[in-house]
Amino acid sequence: MTALSAQPSPPNRAQARPVIELRSVRKTYYKPDGTVMVEALRGVDITILQGEYVAIMGASGSGKSTLLNLLGCLDQPTQGDYLLDGQNIRDMSDAELSIFRGRKIGFVFQAFNLIPQLRIEENVETPLFYQGVSKRDRRARAIASLEKVGLGDRIGHRPSELSGGQQQRVAIARALVTDPVVLMADEPTGNLDSTTGEAILQLFESLHAKGMTIIMVTHADSIADRCERIIRLRDGVVESDRILRKLG
Repeated sequence: MTALSAQPSPPNRAQARPVIELRSVRKTYYKPDGTVMVEALRGVDITILQGEYVAIMGASGSGKSTLLNLLGCLDQPTQGDYLLDGQNIRDMSDAELSIFRGRKIGFVFQAFNLIPQLRIEENVETPLFYQGVSKRDRRARAIASLEKVGLGDRIGHRPSELSGGQQQRVAIARALVTDPVVLMADEPTGNLDSTTGEAILQLFESLHAKGMTIIMVTHADSIADRCERIIRLRDGVVESDRILRKLG
């Protein structure tokens, strides 16, 4: 694999700044008549530091998906505050939130979510297009990002010409191309066989070792145990928050 570009090493916990802060966050879904349908999150307080590698776990209905949507700025809390990179998203309009999300967060999905008609470098360019980056700079940054994940020799190919593991690497390159402050992954090995999934996990670990803040949603204890910290939800609250190993 091509070596990842140099990034600052993760700071230790005493030195690290908060990247994500949830303060008394609640998320309530209502019926059309205004009555409460479900309280998905019921007072969640979480702080994630720069350079942490965090697994989020929980059974179906625990609030895990709702939490990921909030962390990813795809939704906003009903109550409470969410500070991402020091900025409170509460008062942002949908348009402002969309722009902010695109600059601060890189997403990696289980299903890759690549556009089959586009070449892989064009897929990776897509977030930069919406940020108004020039065509020349988009292409240069996309190629550099693909080289970071070991796909420099596959430029010019379409997703259908790649293996599942290679497609997930393209998705990771796309998530990294905006230079986000946090990388969020939702079951990123769920569609891969065990050998290919192991290679993807090793790539995440390489990114983390270079200083990337990573939040990974997983149902597998074996994957969560490779992270530094496990946050487990139950019935809309944090049931446990365990640090497995020290930051840095």
